Amino acid sequence: MVSTPRPIEDYALIGDLHTAALVSRTGDIDWLCLPRFDSPACFAALLDDDRAGCWQLRPTRRAPSDGGPLEVTSREYVEDSLVLRSRWELADGTVEVLDFMPPRGEAADVVRLVVCERGRVEMSTTLRLRFDYGRVVPWIVDRGAAGTSALTAIAGPDTVRVVSTAPMTVEDGTIGSRFTLTAGEHAAFVATHLPSHEAARQGARWGTGPHPRAGGRVDPAADPRRALADTLSFWSGWIARCAYRGRWEQEVRRSLVLLKALTYAPSGGIVAAATTSLPEEIGGVRNWDYRFCWLRDAAFTLQALLGAGFEAEAKAWREWLVRAVAGDPAKLQIMYAVDGTRRLPELELSWLAGYAGSAPVREGNEAVDQLQIDVWGEVLDGLHLARETGLEPDDTAWNLQVALLDWLEGSWDQPDNGLWEPRGPRRQYVHSKVMAWAGLDRAVHTVTDHRLPGPVERWRALRDVIHDDVCARGFDADRATFTQFYGSQGLDAALLLIPRVGFLPWDDPRVAGTVEAVQRELCRDGFLLRYDPAADGGADGLPGGEGAFLACSFWLVDALQGLGRRREAEDLFARLLSLRNDVGMLSEEYDPVGRHHLGNTPQAFSLVGLVNSARQLGGTSTRTSASGAHQHLSRSDR
Repeated sequence: MVSTPRPIEDYALIGDLHTAALVSRTGDIDWLCLPRFDSPACFAALLDDDRAGCWQLRPTRRAPSDGGPLEVTSREYVEDSLVLRSRWELADGTVEVLDFMPPRGEAADVVRLVVCERGRVEMSTTLRLRFDYGRVVPWIVDRGAAGTSALTAIAGPDTVRVVSTAPMTVEDGTIGSRFTLTAGEHAAFVATHLPSHEAARQGARWGTGPHPRAGGRVDPAADPRRALADTLSFWSGWIARCAYRGRWEQEVRRSLVLLKALTYAPSGGIVAAATTSLPEEIGGVRNWDYRFCWLRDAAFTLQALLGAGFEAEAKAWREWLVRAVAGDPAKLQIMYAVDGTRRLPELELSWLAGYAGSAPVREGNEAVDQLQIDVWGEVLDGLHLARETGLEPDDTAWNLQVALLDWLEGSWDQPDNGLWEPRGPRRQYVHSKVMAWAGLDRAVHTVTDHRLPGPVERWRALRDVIHDDVCARGFDADRATFTQFYGSQGLDAALLLIPRVGFLPWDDPRVAGTVEAVQRELCRDGFLLRYDPAADGGADGLPGGEGAFLACSFWLVDALQGLGRRREAEDLFARLLSLRNDVGMLSEEYDPVGRHHLGNTPQAFSLVGLVNSARQLGGTSTRTSASGAHQHLSRSDR
């Protein structure tokens, strides 16, 4: 029997810039991969049920209507941080739980601090560690220390120490605790992960008391309140660098914090989402692993971060990019692991039922082997944007760009898989050609504006060839719109980016015709599908459908604004903001019929769309050199 899961929008994120956990409105941590984003999950209830691993912490009283767990009365992030405060207002008292993961030292910590503010509240916790996505039950050893309970869970390469100020019990591989707090009292639970060999090397010291940390970092198990203060200080210090000021400041700041949470600090890579296999259609098979670094998503994220003043993150991303794609530019991948690993084989985890029965559950992503020519253009555009916005020059980055351009010159006209990763045949996708044009366009302007060496006349000539080819073969004059691929009857929301990257100016009638056609054919209750899966005989090669794609809906906001339809743009933006959950999260897609989130969460692409649309509507877009300044050039300059 498939259990009824919490809605995707029920979850909030905590993280330590190496990995992230999802916390539900009932106080359950239902998803956590250790030690990093793409590691196997030790809490995988999100994709099955409690038996796959979870950590429940809540008042013992149950909801009166159905006997289920009591939802929070309210919850919020503390200021501009990733510290989640969940609050229960009960007849007998008020209690709050502060969930957070301190920025990583040499170990990953999950801290759950329970504070009773009023009256008397009985609490309970059940910690069910199940490594390898629910398959492995750990061996739990009692290593108590004076004044605390301390247990150590061991399973192959993983060791987790659990320390609590409340007494804990162990039964059938599950840790439990039941305790009562009165006003002013608090209790703390800290779970700390180390590789088993590292825990063994530290011997008896591991699991019996404070664990020494490098760089003067406090051990959360020894002083959880100090760890809380340090975590709040980290986030307040980071967001203080935000340069965005405008009408939607709080929404932008929250989205930037969530984007930062999707950054893998050791390498500077940015994952597309914190989860795998949350479905694009409930009960369907469109369930993918997004815990990797897509070059395209990262390039869009770069726009948002640079535009908000976060140059250090942009520099780290550029360095990660240069390392990850080093070598033969013909072997550029659309995605990499957070450390730059190239091989990401796709496996089906058959023992997991999937979210609401949506199977299969996947680890890895077969799309890593696809050819997506637009990625070359996105990378070239992103590196150009970094240079234009004042990021210090880097000779290696320019050498990489020249190598990518050499490949693009000989391959731009190949059919490819397109940006949406369909699993059907390769096509001549219009967006891919437009981004090939954009890559060459940025190269031309880099040589002419920054005096860097390169065959500018050859690049300029090829840029014009691509432009003419797209306008001749990718535009349907009878329908007054560009199409998804040459000869296609379908449309693609990515066509909205044609004026944004400077391929055509906003006042070109082909742009207005395309925007109107996309609205007419791809809108569902005002939100955009990225394409129609049924178009052209189901050319994407997959059964079923999907929800409205939120990033594309933000692109429509930008398109309406670019066409001077500001009221429509602001109305759609307001509707999109209303889709965020109570703590500002957006997933990949939205079901306009069922009115719930779909797809992996939180989705970097969606959050970036929010930030960039807010800045576009506010007149503070960073895309001056990389698009806007090029939109009205003469034909000879294009």
